[in-house]
Amino acid sequence: MGCERLAETSASPRDRRFQTLVALMLSSQTKDTTNAVAMKRLQTELPPHAPGAPAGLNLENVLAADPELINKLIWAVGFHNNKTKYLKQAAVILTDKWNGDIPDTIEGLVALPGVGPKMAHLCLSAAWDRTEGIGVDVHVHRITNLWGWHTTKNPEETRLALQSWLPRDRWREINWLLVGFGQTVCLPVGRRCGECDLGLRGLCRAAEKKKVLEGRRIRESTVIEKIEDDGATVKVKEELEQDEVIEKAVVVNETVNEPTKESETEVTDGFETKSESAPEQRDALSKKARRSKRV
Repeated sequence: MGCERLAETSASPRDRRFQTLVALMLSSQTKDTTNAVAMKRLQTELPPHAPGAPAGLNLENVLAADPELINKLIWAVGFHNNKTKYLKQAAVILTDKWNGDIPDTIEGLVALPGVGPKMAHLCLSAAWDRTEGIGVDVHVHRITNLWGWHTTKNPEETRLALQSWLPRDRWREINWLLVGFGQTVCLPVGRRCGECDLGLRGLCRAAEKKKVLEGRRIRESTVIEKIEDDGATVKVKEELEQDEVIEKAVVVNETVNEPTKESETEVTDGFETKSESAPEQRDALSKKARRSKRV
């Protein structure tokens, strides 16, 4: 779930927009799951600003709340002390300059404390349903450079590069697609290339070859059901011989050389295999016959 989707659907349109802004302000250097917990506490534990007024997360309650209480409710997010100050300052600005609502322009949003271009574009899209740019965070910047889409030095350069060619109707979804991918599979440290379809199919130039080979070996193992002589059904794991899998070289970060007369090479589904005559193929098949074992 993207942080821009944490606003309460039951809140008024104005309060939903404010909650969207707050969720984005809390999101930097913070996991979505942690942000969701902090948002839920603000939505349920902020006291009403006046007797008879509704409790929960709205502009008036943030204005009236003691900073120590807000800090206590959001303590789990990164840089919670600074974010507490930003929330209080932003609440004053929204009251004085925006009639109690959030800005409906990129310029107005980035003028708020703690709000940068990425947050502004995401907020404008989620809160006002207007997509005027791509929200680029560290995941989008890192992954698109890993894939070789461009060579950029910072998220703002990446945003401009993506907007120069990516169809406008994809601007909104690319952020949450790549952020989720970067948080679960293509991690900053310890990328899970063996679990990634792009790596397993030889489509990712940055995939780690050892992880891809191991992931391919695991995926080529199958579990089947076998009926024993006594009528019992057992599960049998059927897998390729270890040397058969290792001999398949996934084309990752490598250039495939042109075939020569001495050794012709065929590339199929991201793998290289040597061409063989019919007798050699029969020998290879008999040598690499599948074996079954109980699991």
